[in-house]
Amino acid sequence: MFPQMRPLASTDYVRGHFALLSVLTVVNDLGEDAWVARFQAMRAAPKTYYPLVIVDQVTDQIVATGTVFLERKFIRGLGTVGHIEDIAVDKSQQGKKLGQHIIQALTHISENSGCYKTILDCDKDNVGEWTRPVRFHEVNFLRLVHRLLRKVWLREQGS
Repeated sequence: MFPQMRPLASTDYVRGHFALLSVLTVVNDLGEDAWVARFQAMRAAPKTYYPLVIVDQVTDQIVATGTVFLERKFIRGLGTVGHIEDIAVDKSQQGKKLGQHIIQALTHISENSGCYKTILDCDKDNVGEWTRPVRFHEVNFLRLVHRLLRKVWLREQGS
C-alpha cells in the first residue's frame, strides 16, 4: 500500500508530525496544545501556508512532510514568491523519493498560486537525492525558478 499525500491536519500531532521534524534540527516539543495552536494560527492566514504530509497507511504515522508558504511582495508588480521549507522524511523511509514527491507537489502549489519563483531553503547537510531531478544547485540557499517565471511576470506587467 503506497503512502498517501495530503494536507496537514489538526490531528497530525499524534501521527508524529512534530517528532518527524527532528530529522532536520533540534525541536522542543511543547506538547499537543501548543502544536494545535500553531496549526490554527497558520490556518488563520488563508492562502499563505500549505503544509503537506505523507502518511503510511499501515502505521497511520507521518513519514514525510514539507511546507510552502507564499510571501507577497511589493516588487515584480506586487508578485508572490513561494518558499519551500521543512522537508523531512522519516529515516526508515529515506531513499523512496518521498522528499522529491513532496517538493514536486509544493512546487505545483506555488506555480498554481501564481508565484514568479519558488525558493527551497535548505542546509547543505540536508541536501538529498531529490535535488538532482528538480535541478537545484548544491548551495545553502537553493533556488528553483520555475518555468512560469516569464509568463507570470509579463501578466503582472499587463503585457
